[in-house]
Amino acid sequence: MVKKFLNFLNQEIKGLHQAAYLLAFFALTSQILGLVRDRLLAHYFGASGQLDIYYASFRVPDLIFVSIASTVSIFVLIPYLTEKINEGKAKEFISNIFSVFFITILSVALLFFILMPIFADLFFPQFNGIDKSHYILLSRIMLLSPILLGLSNLFASVTQIHKRFFVYSLSPILYNVGIIVGILFLYPRLGLPGLVWGVILGAFMHLLIQIPSVFDSGLLPRIVFNPDFKSFFAVVKNSIPRTIALSLSNVVILILVSFASRVATGSISIFNLSFNLQSVPLSIIGVSYSIAAFPTLANYFTAGDRGKFVSHIIISARHIIFWSIPAIFLFIVLRAQIVRSVLGSGMFGWEETRLTAAALALFSFSILAQSLVLLFVRGYYAAGITKIPLIINTISSMLIVFLSIFLINFYESNIYFRDFFESLLRIEDVSNTTIIMLPLAYSIGMILNAILLWVFFNKYFEEFKLSIKESFFDSLAGSFFMGFTTFQFLKVFAEVFDLNTFLGIFLQGLLAGLIGIMFGILILVLLGNKEIRTAWAVLHQRMWRTRVLGREQENL
Repeated sequence: MVKKFLNFLNQEIKGLHQAAYLLAFFALTSQILGLVRDRLLAHYFGASGQLDIYYASFRVPDLIFVSIASTVSIFVLIPYLTEKINEGKAKEFISNIFSVFFITILSVALLFFILMPIFADLFFPQFNGIDKSHYILLSRIMLLSPILLGLSNLFASVTQIHKRFFVYSLSPILYNVGIIVGILFLYPRLGLPGLVWGVILGAFMHLLIQIPSVFDSGLLPRIVFNPDFKSFFAVVKNSIPRTIALSLSNVVILILVSFASRVATGSISIFNLSFNLQSVPLSIIGVSYSIAAFPTLANYFTAGDRGKFVSHIIISARHIIFWSIPAIFLFIVLRAQIVRSVLGSGMFGWEETRLTAAALALFSFSILAQSLVLLFVRGYYAAGITKIPLIINTISSMLIVFLSIFLINFYESNIYFRDFFESLLRIEDVSNTTIIMLPLAYSIGMILNAILLWVFFNKYFEEFKLSIKESFFDSLAGSFFMGFTTFQFLKVFAEVFDLNTFLGIFLQGLLAGLIGIMFGILILVLLGNKEIRTAWAVLHQRMWRTRVLGREQENL
């Protein structure tokens, strides 16, 4: 039984759409668990100071993770590992990387353990007394997370290069399970630290699930006491631009969370909860396609086949565009129903719901841009081009920070500007609405990021002629009618269900959304859309055995 289970996990998944849809399915499962996690947090804490401390405690450990672990991430390692496997030196290579990385991240975590009080004063001066003590304690416990997730990320390069996407997809599911265990069982016994120990449990399971697959591949690393630093620094040298780019992105989130802490108590919670909700379609669409495409992109470029490399980018971008536009329309139209259904429980009141829904709408505006950024960045790294994403991300990060400062000040000083957004998002009678300027600044910055990545990719690869006119306008037409139909049926079901109950507002959003989706699909079918036919074909095949999509991919 155990052997059959391991064989099932270690299956090789072939074909872009097969892998992408498999990853999307598991991403959806992980996101559902993430929504359960957020609902439990909202239920027990609401948009409160305690939840603010919990979310703030992630920021410094996350910065360590992206700053250190990204130097040996899958996107950097896969091209090297592909080459070393061909040379028969993969085991020696992965052991060297593992040894140096483990020592490095342990040392950095210890340093930040000592310096944590300084970071508390620097980024969250509003925390004082017991709140500051809790923040420091939770952040110090959380420092175990980048160590465990960093090792898991390193192992994931082996599972991905063998296209064992089952294992890779299960990791975030187990991570969320650990956090939920922490909320339900550890928090009642240990208080706030119990929440963080749940995160550590999830990170440990994230790592543990990777080990059997890596062992089966014969590439389970061992500690090397005299590692070859030359091979490690060769990887680090190539990863430095990406590491800086990721660190900048994480620093931006840290700064935005710091800004949120200055708005009002609970603003960090509003920011994080709305950010997590907009991450659901981003994970299902952008992350799934970009992850599924990356190993093949690396193989094509390493083999010198630029034509297939560019073709793979094109088909991925077309499908990302096709699926992201409907997601944007749905999340904006159904924002209140989504937030209330997912988070509206216990301590999370109607005012917090409306403010989170407004922030969600502004975050959702950039779902397409964020998804394309994920794809293009992977395309650049597969081609060994790391400076362009770094420069563009630096520009985008600076814009987000400066826009945040400008928009917050302008929003608070200009009554007409404030009234426009409060009226547009229906939060006129809600207090502390300044927080919505942070997702607005973030979305504008990400849209600029996507545009610049697109333009420069076209300059590097003249073969890149992404004709999106048909896909874009088909998706836009279907999404418009889907959104309009959904909005009209929200009014209809508002007269049918009691919107003061969870069941009533859930059914209102669900049924209106389903009717809108069916209407949108009908429009796409009438337009003869190619992407909807591809999706239909995939759903009628056993994804890991179908050959249809493989041929279609080559034709494109």
